[in-house]
Amino acid sequence: MIHYNTKEHNEQIRVLMNEFTEQIVTFYNTLHRKPVGSPVEENTWEHLESQEIPREGRPLEEVYSEMLEDIYAHVLLAQHPRSFSCVPSNASLLSWMGDAMTAAYNPHASCRTNAPAADLVEKRLIRWMCDRAGYPEEAGGLFVSGGSMANLTALTAARDARLSFEERSRAVVYVSDQTHVSAAKGLHIIGFDWSQVRMIPTDNRFRMDLKALKTEVEKDRKEGKKPFAVIASAGTTNTGSVDPMKGIAAICREYGMWMHVDGAFGASALLSETYRPLLEGIEESDSLSWDAHKWMMQTYSCSVVLVRDKSDLVRSFAAHPEYLKDAESSEEQVEFWDLGPELTRPARGLKLWLTLQTVGSKGMEEVFDHGCALAELAEERIRQEPEWEIMAPASLGVVNFRYAPDCVQSEAERDRMNQEISYAITESGFAQVFTTILGGMKCYNKVVTEVANKIY
Repeated sequence: MIHYNTKEHNEQIRVLMNEFTEQIVTFYNTLHRKPVGSPVEENTWEHLESQEIPREGRPLEEVYSEMLEDIYAHVLLAQHPRSFSCVPSNASLLSWMGDAMTAAYNPHASCRTNAPAADLVEKRLIRWMCDRAGYPEEAGGLFVSGGSMANLTALTAARDARLSFEERSRAVVYVSDQTHVSAAKGLHIIGFDWSQVRMIPTDNRFRMDLKALKTEVEKDRKEGKKPFAVIASAGTTNTGSVDPMKGIAAICREYGMWMHVDGAFGASALLSETYRPLLEGIEESDSLSWDAHKWMMQTYSCSVVLVRDKSDLVRSFAAHPEYLKDAESSEEQVEFWDLGPELTRPARGLKLWLTLQTVGSKGMEEVFDHGCALAELAEERIRQEPEWEIMAPASLGVVNFRYAPDCVQSEAERDRMNQEISYAITESGFAQVFTTILGGMKCYNKVVTEVANKIY
């Protein structure tokens, strides 16, 4: 019988992980020389597909080598400096270091009793991020897996804060035609039909049209509906556009609606003196999602949901069964398990704490500003090319453009050409450039957040 967690077995792990640490540092130091991605060879695919869970364990060194060669070697490297299509991308080795350390100690970060120092650090981070957003003292939140879960958590709080059970069937939520799909998915999960979601058109800069929003709200009220929430975007996935926060906040106040901001991508502009003004009005929102695994150099997953009033989360999620009584630090203490759907949860914020303590808020600001400057430079260079056109100007590190030569007048043919160019570049492994559709036309969606590896 093989005994695991013995000193001998742990010594094997120590040797292999020392080797791995050297390999991964070298890997990051030479990342720019590698392809963005490499396909899985047919024999490797067949081997993995036919592999079963063995009854008897295999030698650790053999499994370790197989993981490196057959699995990790065939990952699309979103953190690569020539990966221009993945918003969550610019992971730092600092975050990996914090991730590895946290995973090794494996704190159960649901309450203060289980991991008191980790609990304090995450609460300090939440408060710091609330301050960046301009939220009051009663604000709060928690770290979750990603923007989708952050949106879901905030919208659950919104539902319970603004609607009685009887009102839910006639409630209406307003999004734009650029709102991330996770918002609609979250609404569906918490009980809303697709017919209860109103898609508001955007202006020529892909921002929610305030006049159209107010018209739709008035129309729904006259028809006996219950307008209860607006989801504004701070940095859309398609174009990096920012909805008019102050105008949306004013409409929400007028009609008693909850204002949620999906800032998964763009809320990190709150760290920048240069770009923070673009988010003016975000401080008037009721809730905010913010992904640290996008602009803040964190490995997956590290996102936060913030609410103006922490009691709104407590109302929706607090539960106190008898088997948790001994773990509660006090009756007055609000634990993380009271603020979201997870009971068992990792300490996702510790790696962010390690990163921020190392690079400082100024270093993080430089990362954000540099990425935005690169996108603006890309736009400037593209405008100098006669056969290329800008579809949406640079905004928070995103710029949209396409190949549109005068000799090709057919839009369908232009779409086909741009799709083929995207395929060719990505398949070559040299870079990753994906397409999106704006105004019915296929174009490239270039995200320039891949700067962490050049700075830290």
